[in-house]
Amino acid sequence: MTNQMTSGASHAGLRWGILATGGIAHAFTRDLQTAGREVVAVGSRTQESADRFAAEYGIPHAHASYAQLATDPEVDIIYIATPHPGHRDAAALAIQHGKHVLVEKPFTLNRDEAVALRDLAADAGVLVMEAMWTRYLPHMVRLREILAAGTLGEIRTVFADHTQRISDDPAHRLNDLSLGGGALLDLGIYPVSFVCDLLGLPTQTRAVARLMETGADAEVATVMTHPSGAVSTTVSSSRGAGPNTAHIVGAEARIEISGVWYAATDFRVLSHDGTVLEEYRSEIQGRGMQFQALEAEALIAAGRTDGDILPIAETVAIMGVLDDIRAQIGVRYPQES
Repeated sequence: MTNQMTSGASHAGLRWGILATGGIAHAFTRDLQTAGREVVAVGSRTQESADRFAAEYGIPHAHASYAQLATDPEVDIIYIATPHPGHRDAAALAIQHGKHVLVEKPFTLNRDEAVALRDLAADAGVLVMEAMWTRYLPHMVRLREILAAGTLGEIRTVFADHTQRISDDPAHRLNDLSLGGGALLDLGIYPVSFVCDLLGLPTQTRAVARLMETGADAEVATVMTHPSGAVSTTVSSSRGAGPNTAHIVGAEARIEISGVWYAATDFRVLSHDGTVLEEYRSEIQGRGMQFQALEAEALIAAGRTDGDILPIAETVAIMGVLDDIRAQIGVRYPQES
């Protein structure tokens, strides 16, 4: 059952605050403004950084701390854009001051942190939502419609990869365990969330990995079994760029999603004999991060604190799946007791 808001008024359009000013904050803010949404404030750890960001996007309020942003009465909802070890504390700060929050993926470092945010938001009566922006893209919406119509028949297998060549520098954020480094949480979260979206949470998970010199994971592969008996495979890597495609194979037909599958892209539906049943072409403005924001605004306007596309219970459960994978490959963060 979907939770209902216990406080706050409906909004025709929410006033957004941006917490942190790294690359993903820039991408999200550009897409928000492309969609005509109102960005009224930004918070950073320094006034200089906040001022630069605010000047670039014409944002009226620039705060020298996250706490100042969280207490800004002009802000209705805050996008959490810190590196993921900071997600829990930043989101908790915003929630404690009555703000709705959209938390960049991965939602937290682990399931325990995710549970803490879920419970805090429920007590405050505000929306907390993971910014898994891929789920809200138009081609993913159409893909789920096709599966619901039974076009593919019984789903047998799903495969997806997220593989990039990023950096070999041990000090890079992705290679530093103290910063939540590793391919799994930065890249692997995409295909893991994807297969859970299509097939449900796994009943069995097997994982292997190659670790870096720092102890962070460079490559991770998973094989999962899902409630229907369908099998999924995922691969993620931060040290080699692959095709970044995805395939959904059913008994009667299959879907081939073009690279880069987790961004706005095209796909084809083919029958088992290769006949093309549908070709989907993606045409959007910007990167596509605005669709998750529009969903958050719609939920809040409807008086809801949880959604159907990615409910908070599923976000928490997926963090548990990632915990399981990390336990199997021997990756533990210093912040974890």
